[in-house]
Amino acid sequence: MTKTIFITGASKGFGRVWAEAALKRGDKVAGTARNLDDTKDLTEQYKDTFLGLKLDVNNRQQCFDTVDQANEHFGSIDVLISNAGFGHFGFVEELSEEDARNQIETNVFGSLWVIQAVLPIMRKQPSGHILQVSSIGGVAAFPTIGIYHASKWAVEGLCESLNQEVQGFGIKAG
Repeated sequence: MTKTIFITGASKGFGRVWAEAALKRGDKVAGTARNLDDTKDLTEQYKDTFLGLKLDVNNRQQCFDTVDQANEHFGSIDVLISNAGFGHFGFVEELSEEDARNQIETNVFGSLWVIQAVLPIMRKQPSGHILQVSSIGGVAAFPTIGIYHASKWAVEGLCESLNQEVQGFGIKAG
């Protein structure tokens, strides 16, 4: 069965790999990127099934607007792959306020904004899967990436709680 998949960070890395795999399988993909030039080839190759959307997950309103645009274009969002994020390397003692805030803003709040934007659509359907990309850094800690660990542990806790909140709506989160 064809699915509509909304992927943040679809321009490179795992997000790009998942977008390509879903498109090859015949699914529809709303793939977001900060720079749409990075998804131009997907737009050209998959004209009817790929929708490239500009998104900075740090902008809450843009998250809601972009999710709405994808839903209007495809008529549903069956799967959210919340993938946008990055890892900041550096000793905890040396982190600047800007570095720490950027890490938490993108990895935690960026994920939260996209999840909040997609939930009303999935509740109305009533079905969906929310896949939050995390890492071993969300369950184990290593030196020089403390703020990254803090962001991923926060995301793990958020999604564990979210999964319990949405089960009654036919939605799975993890």
